[in-house]
Amino acid sequence: MDKEQSIQFAQKYLEDLLSFFGANITVSSTCDEDVIELSVPSNELNSLFIGRNAETLRSLQYIVSTVLRNKEGELTRVNIDIADYKKQRADRIAKQAAEWIEEVRKTGSPRVVNLNPADRRIVHQVASEYGDIQTVSEGEGYDRHLIISQVDSPVQS
Repeated sequence: MDKEQSIQFAQKYLEDLLSFFGANITVSSTCDEDVIELSVPSNELNSLFIGRNAETLRSLQYIVSTVLRNKEGELTRVNIDIADYKKQRADRIAKQAAEWIEEVRKTGSPRVVNLNPADRRIVHQVASEYGDIQTVSEGEGYDRHLIISQVDSPVQS
């Protein structure tokens, strides 16, 4: 499957998957840096599709990505956003990151935060806009955490 076929397949597969729940929804798709971006519009089943702590959303991504790998698609990385949930969450995390950075600047003390990989990536991106701030991810698996510190202060864990 080439790039375009991979995108079309992922879009149709997600639509079919959601139809099992009785949702007749048109999914929109784009591609950004070899990641298939699938957007599901807001509907009455948002909370079911997102799930507690977005577990269902991540599971849907995993299923679509796995099927693409099994079909030997050129693109296999998938990002699904339902009712702009991820976009709104990213905005909240970015705002919180700016507050943490200001706190680190004011106190001079590093800040350690436990976040999932997607949220850590957002904080790294926000911190990259500050010349005097550095971020480092340390640990393995569920114990992985992010350290926000000033460039001139040593990173502690």
